[in-house]
Amino acid sequence: MSGVAYAQATSEISSEISSETSSEATQQENMVEQIIVTGTASGKSMRKVDTSFAITSLNADNIKKLAPKSTADIFKAVPGVWAESSGGVSGANVYVRGFPSTGDAPFLTVQLQGVPVFQPPTLSFLENSTLFRFDETISFMDGLRGGPNSVVSNGQPGLTTNFILKEGGDTTEGLVKYTTSSYDLQRIDGVVSGAISDDLYFMMGGYVQQSSGIRDAGFNSEKGHQFTVNITKELDNGKINLFTRITDDHGTWYLPTPLVEGVDNEYTQIGTLNRQATIAYGPDGTKQAFDFGNGRGWDGSISGGSINLELGNGWTFVDRFAYTSGKADTYGLVPEGSPVQLSSVADNGASAVGATTGNVYEGDTLVQQIGRWVVLKDIEAFTNDLAVTKDAEAYQFTVGLYSSDFSAKDWWALGNQAYHVIAPGGENLTGIDCNDNEDTCTWDYDINSVGDGQTTAVYGAFEYRFTEALSADIGLRRENHEIEYTVDEGLDGVITKAVQYDESATGWTAGVNYQLASNTGVFFRASEGSKMPYFDDFRDNYGAYLDGEDLMRDITQYEIGYKLAEKNLSFYATGFFNEVEGDIFVRRPGAPAETFTSEAYGIELDAAYYHDSGFSISVNATLQDTEITKSANNEGNELERQPGWQLRATPSYEFDLQGFTANLYGTLIAVDDRFASNDNNPNQILEGYEQIDLGLTLMSDQGLKFEVAMQNVTDEEGLTEGDPRNPTAPNGRFIMPRTATFSVSYEFY
Repeated sequence: MSGVAYAQATSEISSEISSETSSEATQQENMVEQIIVTGTASGKSMRKVDTSFAITSLNADNIKKLAPKSTADIFKAVPGVWAESSGGVSGANVYVRGFPSTGDAPFLTVQLQGVPVFQPPTLSFLENSTLFRFDETISFMDGLRGGPNSVVSNGQPGLTTNFILKEGGDTTEGLVKYTTSSYDLQRIDGVVSGAISDDLYFMMGGYVQQSSGIRDAGFNSEKGHQFTVNITKELDNGKINLFTRITDDHGTWYLPTPLVEGVDNEYTQIGTLNRQATIAYGPDGTKQAFDFGNGRGWDGSISGGSINLELGNGWTFVDRFAYTSGKADTYGLVPEGSPVQLSSVADNGASAVGATTGNVYEGDTLVQQIGRWVVLKDIEAFTNDLAVTKDAEAYQFTVGLYSSDFSAKDWWALGNQAYHVIAPGGENLTGIDCNDNEDTCTWDYDINSVGDGQTTAVYGAFEYRFTEALSADIGLRRENHEIEYTVDEGLDGVITKAVQYDESATGWTAGVNYQLASNTGVFFRASEGSKMPYFDDFRDNYGAYLDGEDLMRDITQYEIGYKLAEKNLSFYATGFFNEVEGDIFVRRPGAPAETFTSEAYGIELDAAYYHDSGFSISVNATLQDTEITKSANNEGNELERQPGWQLRATPSYEFDLQGFTANLYGTLIAVDDRFASNDNNPNQILEGYEQIDLGLTLMSDQGLKFEVAMQNVTDEEGLTEGDPRNPTAPNGRFIMPRTATFSVSYEFY
């Protein structure tokens, strides 16, 4: 939960180390890299090995080795997380510890500087990672799983990822970086930091980039820029931090493709022949042209800061705040049903004509209905998190107040199907009744909605240290959740759904930690929290809401963990069990709801080994079992799209090479089979796959650095999902194809 800056965190831990014996200090040398600043109600940093919850910390170098094409790619390095980033730069699907979901990321909170970027973890066509882009201004990321999430942050009980910005210091330093790729990426990154005056520091940086996309669309389908400023004022008794981050970045929304001959992991439907299209919407069939090449993205800003003060006598005061505002629009070409031969749908039973080129397509041409979907979404949020802590010799207690006011204004025009040629950039056709007469074979769901929400929570935590080795803690959160929401379905000015919701819930967590030694320990934790309903939950389940059903869902979790952090070895193992009661799925607007209860249990492994020779290896793995325990149709089945096991291993070797320090590394990713839907149809299994990535960096003492990386070296064609809107349709979304990136940078100081 904390937004405590990295510089302060390392200073605190260094002070602890200096007070220990020299042998212990030597043993702790690598511990500075294992400091976490997330998960404590007090907002104070601590050593990872001292925590009583499951958390992963990745520094900037760790993240760069992932060569992330999207923010969701970073989450793949967090055990217990299954992240599907195959949709492009935005719109990922993120699953956590077997929690149920049909997609998006209902159990993910993304923080910047310790504050959620947006209170709702997921809205339709918007999940938190869409609002964040990684660049050279980031120092590190924490990933907190389960446990304290029910009490801290926005109370969402799954996964909280917290990105911490770099800060300036007394020395002026910076970096300039150029990156290109096999898909014609052109990107410039830059960052500079230093002192403005005594105890007043700055960091600013960002990027500008464009490319035709990892799956070549034939035009610059991915483009954007970002700029960040971070100002820090050191005080005699703490610090004040202010930041702003302005982003305008979008890319093609990659959707499931027909699984037919000629379609592979490089295929994308969007292209120059179909990116511009006119659709009809509303009761009068109003027509408007849109550029579907805009894909999905974020055009907005996140600004905020923190005040961190030592008040004396063990009292501290921390206040973190952020304001988010912008547009998160979506333009997509969405498959509808199965591919068919043109002759079966053409008016003359033999051929049809390209609407753009005028070319004649013969009857054996494969075609598919493609929906032209438009979602315009304006969001806004102001969040403040205040905590006061008393730290005494044997105990620590914290009380806090969290509040978030948020809103979303949506305009949708979904459906708008027409048969398109199955080919990259395959065009729309004329001579098909469905295409030429809009009402013949299309479904439409057009809405104009406005939603306002407010979440207010009082929370507290108490930790008691019985001995130097044994401690216990408890945390409570009482949260009030208000939603006001109206929907005009049909764009005819008639409000069809209106919601006024005001409910409260209590979340809690309790843990016991026993340190076997200064560098190893065990813990047990239990927690209970809630999945809160947001705007789309009421729209999709309006009948249940009118019948008085509370759409809030209870979630119970148990964890037991072992942790070891020696000089050259770290090893963390966490066993978990969770239950989600009465969750509701709606596969697409207007579809019937599925209600069920599910359980999941498993083990997460997070390990790293460093050898004096320069060799190192990091491994994270998850083994889990999921079961739908209550359901009208699928009781006893596994949850859809979540692997029973997954493994990620990254060996690395550092050596000297002709005046450069070289680092050669690779990553093996292995994933188990998954079912495409909750009905566990054996004909709809997403087969497991293995992916290999390789990379090499060369860095000189003068700050010049070269980096080359190749992802999916063997060009594996694994599938991350079937067709989530129609599981029986023979469509699927591939992992990204083989790509290579090259960058050169200069670091000055």
